[in-house]
Amino acid sequence: MTKRAFIIHGWDGYPDEGWFPWLKMELEKNGFQVHIPAMPESAEPKIEVWVSHLSKVVGDVDENTYFVGHSIGCQTILRYLESLPADKKVGGATFVAGWFTLMNLKTDEEKEIAKPWLETSIDFAKVKQHTKKFFAVFSDNDDVVPQENKKLFEERLGAKTAIEHDKGHFSGGDEVKELPIILEAILSQ
Repeated sequence: MTKRAFIIHGWDGYPDEGWFPWLKMELEKNGFQVHIPAMPESAEPKIEVWVSHLSKVVGDVDENTYFVGHSIGCQTILRYLESLPADKKVGGATFVAGWFTLMNLKTDEEKEIAKPWLETSIDFAKVKQHTKKFFAVFSDNDDVVPQENKKLFEERLGAKTAIEHDKGHFSGGDEVKELPIILEAILSQ
């Protein structure tokens, strides 16, 4: 059966951003069908809207279904997995600059958009029913995702984690065009 990968962009992100096209191409070379959906209203992401959209895009899941998230896309994947029936399994989930805490939110609007994502709890026991294969990567100079998130991913999910040097938030002006550590993580799941 064909392996499928879904790459979920972050807040204000888009399907052709940064390293997404490179990862899509590399996974396709390895036999994956890769989908990078444009998430709705990316400038003002809402939990229910994004999780519902991801559910529609993915359809039925199985152990050949893999997820890759960037920033708020990681939260979307976790909340989507939490919503699945207990008997559904996926191949794994890989997170880039994922977070449970944030820093340096500048405007009241940013704080208001982030608030439900930060304050609505996630049942990690439910999330872990669907896979034991979690990998999370962080940058040592991310200006919005504090380093404590690495420990939180390890504690809450049992995730394997890594820190990349000087990759910022892995998006936008950070100009990260390739992310081999993520490709390796997915292929080893």
